[in-house]
Amino acid sequence: MASIAPIRLLHTAQDEPVPFFDWKALFAERADDYLRIIEQTCSSGGFILHAAVEEFERKLAAYVGAKHAIGLSDCTNAMLLGLRASGIRPGDEIILPSHAFIAAAQAIHFAGAVPVPVDLDERDGCLIDPVAAAAAITPRTRGIMAVHVNGRVCDMDALGALADRYGLEIYEDAAQALGASLDGRAAGTFGRWAAFSFYPSKTLGCFGDAGALVTDDDDVDEAVRAMRNHGAGADKRIAPDCGLWGTNSRLDNVHAAILLYKLGWYGDAIARRREIAARYEQAFDGIAELMLPPGPAADPRHFDIFQNYEVRCDARDALRAHLDERSIGTIVQWGGTALHHFRGLGFTQQLPRTDRFFETSLLLPMNHLLTDDQVDCVVDAVQEFFR
Repeated sequence: MASIAPIRLLHTAQDEPVPFFDWKALFAERADDYLRIIEQTCSSGGFILHAAVEEFERKLAAYVGAKHAIGLSDCTNAMLLGLRASGIRPGDEIILPSHAFIAAAQAIHFAGAVPVPVDLDERDGCLIDPVAAAAAITPRTRGIMAVHVNGRVCDMDALGALADRYGLEIYEDAAQALGASLDGRAAGTFGRWAAFSFYPSKTLGCFGDAGALVTDDDDVDEAVRAMRNHGAGADKRIAPDCGLWGTNSRLDNVHAAILLYKLGWYGDAIARRREIAARYEQAFDGIAELMLPPGPAADPRHFDIFQNYEVRCDARDALRAHLDERSIGTIVQWGGTALHHFRGLGFTQQLPRTDRFFETSLLLPMNHLLTDDQVDCVVDAVQEFFR
């Protein structure tokens, strides 16, 4: 494999658009290497569950600090299979933050359980409020799904204590948090299992859908490996008397090979995100009307990877329009829809803090592909708006 080159920052003209995410640049960044990997993988004839998947699983488990990693088709199915492997029963309730992507609730639903969304804790950025989680516990509660939003680990001390007190399990939706940690402990190692996403715009993104589940639980590992491949056992063959219902949720070898390569310089990508976050914090810290997320050096307990940079502002819509006029892309996370807003799915919760958050929050451009000039464009435009 070729030696790892440092991330290259190609400067752009000040008036060039700043997309929220430059999809084409994700491939162009190291196109020669990617084409070589694709050619090598495809010409080998190993397309499904071959060496690249196994090696990526080993390297991912080592990176996270987990005993097992299982490559899967996507993060949604990783959560679904993790829940099924945990013995979830119909009617079980699983508490999760309403400030989360619908995939977590979908996985809970299709595992046969009931998702119970709760409010967020504004003091910790935008993560689940342990007090709200405690208030939602009933005799039917089976577990808590910690969702590490924007690359910041939840208050796992409080959630862990809550789980211990009531005999609950902890599961982690770590789709946005590969490499994040709390007190030196990595996201993905606090619960019975954790799920990661490798969607293209994630911090470790491939060129399609992909995901993984990590766990220290041998039984969960064995069950998920079988379920991802139609119930096949360790020899990857379906036994004459298959013991569990499986599905097709395998990680493709091409994606695994790309991810394996990118994991080799993943630390550089995270460092660049944290550098941009520090630049934003320095530039915006004096703007009273703008509420910022915790910065890279705000709390030595947290190592945040900044999957997103989510700010809050009462004039959110006007700010977004101002940035759009200057060809700077922004996003309101998950379309501005919290889980409890999906009334058609049966949610009835009233969560005022989450409602307020979605009325005022905005994602600024944040990824390692941004050039210094593009970051300056975002900074100048935001400062201009508040002047």
